[in-house]
Amino acid sequence: MIDDTTIAIVEDDPDIRALLAGYLQGEGFKVVTLDGGSGLDRLLARGPAPHLVLLDWMLPGEDGLSICRRLRAAGGPPVVMLTAKDEDIDRVLGLEMGADDYVSKPFNPRVLLARIRAVLRRARGSATEPADAPARLGVADLVIDPAARRVTTGTPAAEIPLTSAEYDLLHCFVTRPQRVLSRDQLLDWTRGRTADAFDRTIDVQVSRLRHKLEASGSAAAALLKTVRNAGYILAAPVTALAP
Repeated sequence: MIDDTTIAIVEDDPDIRALLAGYLQGEGFKVVTLDGGSGLDRLLARGPAPHLVLLDWMLPGEDGLSICRRLRAAGGPPVVMLTAKDEDIDRVLGLEMGADDYVSKPFNPRVLLARIRAVLRRARGSATEPADAPARLGVADLVIDPAARRVTTGTPAAEIPLTSAEYDLLHCFVTRPQRVLSRDQLLDWTRGRTADAFDRTIDVQVSRLRHKLEASGSAAAALLKTVRNAGYILAAPVTALAP
């Protein structure tokens, strides 16, 4: 089945690029193949942007981490990092640069496909959104609009630029306030069953979420508390707001 979902593959190895393109096209995706950051920049300048970027870490010239950082700063499409690096510190670094997920080479194509689909679901708002969600939610000085996947703070309201993964993490907390949520629960709710058993994604993304809330001046940053040996908790009530 073909849909309109476009994936940009940024990979300098032509054999891997062709392999990935053929596999993803066989799964119904539209694919654009690029060999580096300059090609991706030209694609984004022409528009429309792809729905997801599959980005190799080890590129000649500008590396994948730098490209990922630029994409995130510009509010670009979600990124799945593809790399031969498999140490925890490398995963943390990639996630801190704004990657939505991380897949190590050599990879199982089915695992890669599951990761891509999970990131796309999060970006489209279908991963964690309950059918009976209220129009808006409020906690401290934050207003969360689930329909628009938009988070604002202050008067006048200023939007906080969250990635899809950061939004989903915040949504988990505001829909389950004043409860200790384990890392396993948060991984399952935000990434599904494709997460690695010892994945540190949640720790990194909670840190990123706190940092963005702090940078916005929101008091909600201090309400995301770590519970030692247990997980995290949003230590405040959440209010359903009128539309």
